[in-house]
Amino acid sequence: MSVDDFFTRLNPVLRAILRSRLHPLLSRGLLLLTFTGRKTGKRFTIPVGYQAEESGVLTVMASEAPKKQWWKNYRESGPVEVRLRGRTRTGTALLLEPTSAEFRRCAEGTLLRVPAMGRIWGIDYKREAGLTEAQATTLASEVAAVRIQLDPAVPVGVHPGPALPGGAPRDPGLR
Repeated sequence: MSVDDFFTRLNPVLRAILRSRLHPLLSRGLLLLTFTGRKTGKRFTIPVGYQAEESGVLTVMASEAPKKQWWKNYRESGPVEVRLRGRTRTGTALLLEPTSAEFRRCAEGTLLRVPAMGRIWGIDYKREAGLTEAQATTLASEVAAVRIQLDPAVPVGVHPGPALPGGAPRDPGLR
């Protein structure tokens, strides 16, 4: 049984923890991703590992990508919902081209943060040497990277009013 298969069996437990007050136990590295299937139209929620950037951008790296389907929903930009650190947020997701510099930067960032991912991804990653061309090629065929741009957070209880003339949004602080 692969590590991915093991965690797939744990998904119900991980979902329950990430939705509970105990979420801090896992939410520094895992989030709940909710998406609508492109073929079925059904909503799915799965726990996934992520990397966060200061600019409200998250990257999810899907290992054993050829066995999975969810990331294919984002070959074109599409809506997504995440449960991130105890809060539900919306955003827009897009699959990164596996041969792009951005994909490689995300893969290397994941490997630097969690070196054990090299074994899970089937490469012998050495931090001192960095990601080799051969390893990058392997990852391009085995891993999918989805970039999520989070929508701006709206404080709880604040509902933006209708837009002002000319399309400018109304300041939610004004009544």
